[in-house]
Amino acid sequence: MRVYYDRDADINLIKAKNVAVIGYGSQGHAHALNMRDSGVKNIAIGLREGSGSAAKAEGEGLQVMTPGDAAAWADFIMLVTPDEGQGALYRDHLHGNMKQGATLAFAHGLNIHFNLIEPRSDLDVIMVAPKGPGHTVRAEYQRGAGVPCLLAIAQDATGGAHELGLSYACAIGGGRAGVIETTFREECEADLFGEQVVLCGGLTSLIKAGYETLIEAGYAPEMAYFECVHEVKLIVDLIYEGGIANMRYSISNTAEYGDYTRGPRVITDETRAEMKRILDDIQSGRFARDWMLENEVGQTSFKATRRREADHGIEDVGARLRGMMPWIAETRMVDKSKN
Repeated sequence: MRVYYDRDADINLIKAKNVAVIGYGSQGHAHALNMRDSGVKNIAIGLREGSGSAAKAEGEGLQVMTPGDAAAWADFIMLVTPDEGQGALYRDHLHGNMKQGATLAFAHGLNIHFNLIEPRSDLDVIMVAPKGPGHTVRAEYQRGAGVPCLLAIAQDATGGAHELGLSYACAIGGGRAGVIETTFREECEADLFGEQVVLCGGLTSLIKAGYETLIEAGYAPEMAYFECVHEVKLIVDLIYEGGIANMRYSISNTAEYGDYTRGPRVITDETRAEMKRILDDIQSGRFARDWMLENEVGQTSFKATRRREADHGIEDVGARLRGMMPWIAETRMVDKSKN
């Protein structure tokens, strides 16, 4: 594995370009503001007409263009809109407008790896993927640090894709922590698997199952929330700080013994077999196909599920208990008024 740092990059490469960031959500705002603060002068935000994000970008002194106009102006385009709309966005607004030999960049590999976007042959196609949400990418940069980034090259039409991608990664703060070389396939498949099996799907399903088990057994919702939701942060922070061993060092012997002896009864051979089936769904393209089909019908099932999950009792109890702990809001990562 090759890792690069600021000393390995020429940040002047990206400073010499017109850079368009298409999208101004979590990642888009962080990329644009970090670049600006790194000395990149020519930055534009590409947004559809009437976008609610335009005022936020303009409030930061950034120029806003339509995606088509941004594509015609830019030498380097970073596409950080939601995965499901990138194919149509590229075909309708970028493909015919981008300059000869420009760079098309992504923060996630899905659309390129599964051929949902087929870029022009004259373009450099790269990925610069920070390993953290945009709020963290921005906050770490502001405190003088950075979030590690992944760098991958899918198409090097000009011969300079790697150097320019590294320059961009350092401009958003990645070179302070380390820029790791990978491939679109590896990033995409590993990222989807981690989200579905552990970080999002696995974790939320485990939390809800534990909460519901205690509720069904007659325990108070507040107790169930504290034990199955609230204290997750403590455990995750300990693992984040120093690995699983660090967490086990810090908890009680009773908790550690329960970890060793009861954890494997939850994550069984059957669970591992299901993980392998999920990985096969990802590798074969079935998940990408199903997600794109869901978007073709207006995300009907997705939106209904989102609405149903938001109505789960765990959300009401959590909101009430978090209101008793004002320090949580004081250090919140998500500020919807800004991004």
